[in-house]
Amino acid sequence: MIPRDEQKKITRQRIIDAAGRGFRKGGYGGIGVDGLAKEAGMTSGAFYVHFDSKKAAFRESMLQGMVELQEAVLHLQAQRGAAWWPEFVRFYLSVKRTCDLSESCALQSLPPEVARLDEPLRAEFEAELRKLAKSIAAGPPSTFTPADEESAYAALALLAGTVTLARAVSSESLSRKIAQGAIQALLPAEANPKLAQKKAAARKTAVKKKQ
Repeated sequence: MIPRDEQKKITRQRIIDAAGRGFRKGGYGGIGVDGLAKEAGMTSGAFYVHFDSKKAAFRESMLQGMVELQEAVLHLQAQRGAAWWPEFVRFYLSVKRTCDLSESCALQSLPPEVARLDEPLRAEFEAELRKLAKSIAAGPPSTFTPADEESAYAALALLAGTVTLARAVSSESLSRKIAQGAIQALLPAEANPKLAQKKAAARKTAVKKKQ
Protein backbone atom coordinates (compact mmCIF):
# COMPACT_ATOMS: atom_id res chain seq x y z
CA MET A 1 0.00 0.00 0.00
CA ILE A 2 1.34 3.44 -0.97
CA PRO A 3 1.94 5.74 2.04
CA ARG A 4 -0.46 8.68 2.26
CA ASP A 5 2.22 11.34 1.74
CA GLU A 6 3.56 9.52 -1.31
CA GLN A 7 0.05 9.15 -2.71
CA LYS A 8 -0.48 12.88 -2.24
CA LYS A 9 2.70 13.63 -4.20
CA ILE A 10 1.62 11.30 -7.00
CA THR A 11 -1.81 12.94 -7.20
CA ARG A 12 -0.31 16.42 -7.21
CA GLN A 13 2.06 15.45 -10.02
CA ARG A 14 -0.86 14.03 -11.99
CA ILE A 15 -2.59 17.39 -11.73
CA ILE A 16 0.54 19.25 -12.85
CA ASP A 17 0.95 16.95 -15.85
CA ALA A 18 -2.73 17.33 -16.76
CA ALA A 19 -2.55 21.11 -16.32
CA GLY A 20 0.45 21.25 -18.63
CA ARG A 21 -1.46 19.42 -21.36
CA GLY A 22 -4.57 21.53 -20.85
CA PHE A 23 -2.84 24.91 -20.84
CA ARG A 24 -0.69 24.05 -23.86
CA LYS A 25 -3.70 22.98 -25.88
CA GLY A 26 -6.33 25.48 -24.78
CA GLY A 27 -4.38 28.38 -23.32
CA TYR A 28 -4.89 29.83 -19.86
CA GLY A 29 -8.31 31.18 -20.72
CA GLY A 30 -9.35 28.08 -22.65
CA ILE A 31 -9.65 25.72 -19.71
CA GLY A 32 -10.98 26.10 -16.17
CA VAL A 33 -10.57 24.18 -12.94
CA ASP A 34 -13.32 21.74 -13.92
CA GLY A 35 -11.53 21.00 -17.18
CA LEU A 36 -8.17 20.59 -15.46
CA ALA A 37 -9.67 18.27 -12.87
CA LYS A 38 -11.33 16.20 -15.59
CA GLU A 39 -8.04 15.98 -17.52
CA ALA A 40 -6.40 14.68 -14.33
CA GLY A 41 -9.22 12.20 -13.74
CA MET A 42 -10.53 13.71 -10.51
CA THR A 43 -13.17 16.05 -9.13
CA SER A 44 -12.82 19.81 -8.82
CA GLY A 45 -12.92 19.38 -5.05
CA ALA A 46 -9.91 17.09 -5.19
CA PHE A 47 -8.10 19.67 -7.36
CA TYR A 48 -8.52 22.33 -4.67
CA VAL A 49 -6.94 20.03 -2.09
CA HIS A 50 -3.66 20.49 -3.96
CA PHE A 51 -3.99 23.94 -5.60
CA ASP A 52 -5.92 26.96 -4.40
CA SER A 53 -6.40 28.39 -7.89
CA LYS A 54 -6.04 27.78 -11.60
CA LYS A 55 -3.12 30.21 -11.66
CA ALA A 56 -1.25 28.16 -9.05
CA ALA A 57 -1.58 25.08 -11.26
CA PHE A 58 -0.48 27.08 -14.29
CA ARG A 59 2.62 28.26 -12.42
CA GLU A 60 3.65 24.71 -11.52
CA SER A 61 3.03 23.37 -15.02
CA MET A 62 4.94 26.26 -16.60
CA LEU A 63 7.93 25.77 -14.31
CA GLN A 64 7.91 22.02 -14.91
CA GLY A 65 7.81 22.55 -18.69
CA MET A 66 10.82 24.85 -18.60
CA VAL A 67 12.77 22.52 -16.30
CA GLU A 68 12.02 19.57 -18.57
CA LEU A 69 13.32 21.50 -21.58
CA GLN A 70 16.57 22.35 -19.80
CA GLU A 71 16.97 18.74 -18.68
CA ALA A 72 16.46 17.59 -22.27
CA VAL A 73 19.16 20.02 -23.45
CA LEU A 74 21.61 18.83 -20.77
CA HIS A 75 20.87 15.19 -21.57
CA LEU A 76 21.43 15.74 -25.29
CA GLN A 77 24.67 17.61 -24.60
CA ALA A 78 25.93 14.73 -22.46
CA GLN A 79 24.93 12.08 -24.97
CA ARG A 80 25.80 13.73 -28.29
CA GLY A 81 28.67 16.09 -27.49
CA ALA A 82 29.38 18.65 -30.21
CA ALA A 83 26.62 17.15 -32.38
CA TRP A 84 23.91 18.02 -29.85
CA TRP A 85 22.89 21.41 -31.29
CA PRO A 86 22.04 20.34 -34.87
CA GLU A 87 20.16 17.36 -33.46
CA PHE A 88 18.21 19.59 -31.05
CA VAL A 89 17.31 22.09 -33.78
CA ARG A 90 16.08 19.42 -36.18
CA PHE A 91 14.08 17.69 -33.44
CA TYR A 92 12.46 20.93 -32.32
CA LEU A 93 11.51 21.98 -35.84
CA SER A 94 10.09 18.58 -36.75
CA VAL A 95 8.67 16.69 -33.77
CA LYS A 96 7.76 19.74 -31.69
CA ARG A 97 6.27 21.41 -34.76
CA THR A 98 3.97 18.53 -35.65
CA CYS A 99 3.03 16.94 -32.31
CA ASP A 100 -0.35 17.53 -30.69
CA LEU A 101 -0.55 20.92 -28.98
CA SER A 102 -1.01 19.21 -25.64
CA GLU A 103 2.51 17.78 -26.04
CA SER A 104 4.07 20.96 -27.45
CA CYS A 105 7.06 22.71 -25.89
CA ALA A 106 6.38 25.01 -22.95
CA LEU A 107 8.78 27.57 -24.44
CA GLN A 108 6.66 27.78 -27.58
CA SER A 109 3.13 27.46 -26.21
CA LEU A 110 3.10 29.18 -22.81
CA PRO A 111 4.92 32.57 -23.11
CA PRO A 112 1.84 34.38 -24.53
CA GLU A 113 -0.08 33.19 -21.47
CA VAL A 114 2.75 34.16 -19.11
CA ALA A 115 2.84 37.66 -20.61
CA ARG A 116 -0.82 38.19 -19.69
CA LEU A 117 -0.38 37.20 -16.05
CA ASP A 118 1.30 38.91 -13.09
CA GLU A 119 4.85 40.11 -12.53
CA PRO A 120 5.91 37.38 -10.05
CA LEU A 121 5.03 34.66 -12.56
CA ARG A 122 6.88 36.47 -15.36
CA ALA A 123 9.90 36.78 -13.07
CA GLU A 124 9.87 33.03 -12.44
CA PHE A 125 9.62 32.33 -16.16
CA GLU A 126 12.53 34.71 -16.76
CA ALA A 127 14.67 32.91 -14.19
CA GLU A 128 14.10 29.56 -15.92
CA LEU A 129 14.74 31.10 -19.34
CA ARG A 130 18.06 32.50 -18.11
CA LYS A 131 19.07 29.05 -16.82
CA LEU A 132 18.18 27.51 -20.16
CA ALA A 133 20.21 30.07 -22.13
CA LYS A 134 23.21 29.55 -19.85
CA SER A 135 22.99 25.78 -20.31
CA ILE A 136 22.95 26.18 -24.09
CA ALA A 137 25.90 28.59 -24.13
CA ALA A 138 27.92 26.41 -21.75
CA GLY A 139 27.33 23.20 -23.71
CA PRO A 140 29.77 21.41 -26.02
CA PRO A 141 30.80 23.93 -28.70
CA SER A 142 30.45 23.36 -32.41
CA THR A 143 30.45 25.59 -35.46
CA PHE A 144 26.97 27.03 -35.11
CA THR A 145 26.08 26.31 -31.48
CA PRO A 146 25.20 29.59 -29.70
CA ALA A 147 28.45 30.74 -28.16
CA ASP A 148 26.99 33.07 -25.52
CA GLU A 149 23.73 33.80 -23.73
CA GLU A 150 22.66 36.52 -26.18
CA SER A 151 23.03 34.12 -29.10
CA ALA A 152 21.14 31.46 -27.13
CA TYR A 153 18.20 33.82 -26.55
CA ALA A 154 18.10 34.66 -30.26
CA ALA A 155 18.19 30.97 -31.22
CA LEU A 156 15.45 30.06 -28.74
CA ALA A 157 13.29 32.92 -29.99
CA LEU A 158 13.75 31.76 -33.58
CA LEU A 159 12.90 28.15 -32.68
CA ALA A 160 9.79 29.04 -30.68
CA GLY A 161 8.63 31.66 -33.17
CA THR A 162 9.15 29.36 -36.11
CA VAL A 163 7.06 26.59 -34.56
CA THR A 164 4.34 29.08 -33.63
CA LEU A 165 4.15 30.43 -37.18
CA ALA A 166 4.41 26.97 -38.76
CA ARG A 167 1.54 25.71 -36.60
CA ALA A 168 -0.65 28.65 -37.59
CA VAL A 169 -0.78 27.87 -41.32
CA SER A 170 -3.06 25.23 -42.79
CA SER A 171 -0.65 24.18 -45.54
CA GLU A 172 1.77 21.47 -44.44
CA SER A 173 4.09 22.33 -47.33
CA LEU A 174 4.27 25.94 -46.16
CA SER A 175 4.77 24.77 -42.56
CA ARG A 176 7.77 22.73 -43.72
CA LYS A 177 9.15 25.71 -45.69
CA ILE A 178 8.93 27.89 -42.59
CA ALA A 179 10.79 25.26 -40.59
CA GLN A 180 13.40 24.83 -43.33
CA GLY A 181 14.04 28.57 -43.34
CA ALA A 182 14.83 28.42 -39.63
CA ILE A 183 17.12 25.43 -40.15
CA GLN A 184 19.06 27.37 -42.78
CA ALA A 185 19.40 30.29 -40.37
CA LEU A 186 20.44 28.17 -37.38
CA LEU A 187 22.45 25.49 -39.20
CA PRO A 188 23.85 27.29 -42.25
CA ALA A 189 26.57 24.65 -42.56
CA GLU A 190 23.98 22.38 -44.15
CA ALA A 191 23.45 24.90 -46.94
CA ASN A 192 26.89 26.50 -47.05
CA PRO A 193 29.87 24.28 -46.09
CA LYS A 194 32.38 27.07 -46.84
CA LEU A 195 30.66 29.31 -44.31
CA ALA A 196 30.91 26.51 -41.76
CA GLN A 197 34.65 26.21 -42.34
CA LYS A 198 35.12 29.95 -42.02
CA LYS A 199 33.17 30.11 -38.79
CA ALA A 200 35.02 27.12 -37.36
CA ALA A 201 38.34 28.84 -38.07
CA ALA A 202 37.14 32.04 -36.41
CA ARG A 203 36.05 30.09 -33.33
CA LYS A 204 39.47 28.39 -33.05
CA THR A 205 41.18 31.77 -33.29
CA ALA A 206 38.97 33.18 -30.55
CA VAL A 207 39.71 30.21 -28.28
CA LYS A 208 43.47 30.62 -28.79
CA LYS A 209 43.29 34.31 -27.88
CA LYS A 210 41.56 33.42 -24.60
CA GLN A 211 44.27 30.91 -23.67
